[in-house]
Amino acid sequence: MSPEKMVHMANQIATFFKTQPGAEASDKVAEHIRDFWEPRMRAQLRGYVGQGGSGLDPVVLKASELI
Repeated sequence: MSPEKMVHMANQIATFFKTQPGAEASDKVAEHIRDFWEPRMRAQLRGYVGQGGSGLDPVVLKASELI
């Protein structure tokens, strides 16, 4: 998938979980990505973060450490 689309999707997930009560949003984002993104998508996200993660929500950046 294009990096722009991946960033958009990941940021949408972060936006949703930031509004939910309970556990840390980054934990929930990591859990969601582990459960619903295929391995290639997770690898692409990790690679993108490794290159700086431009445009990613800070919650996604923190979540990427847990994936």
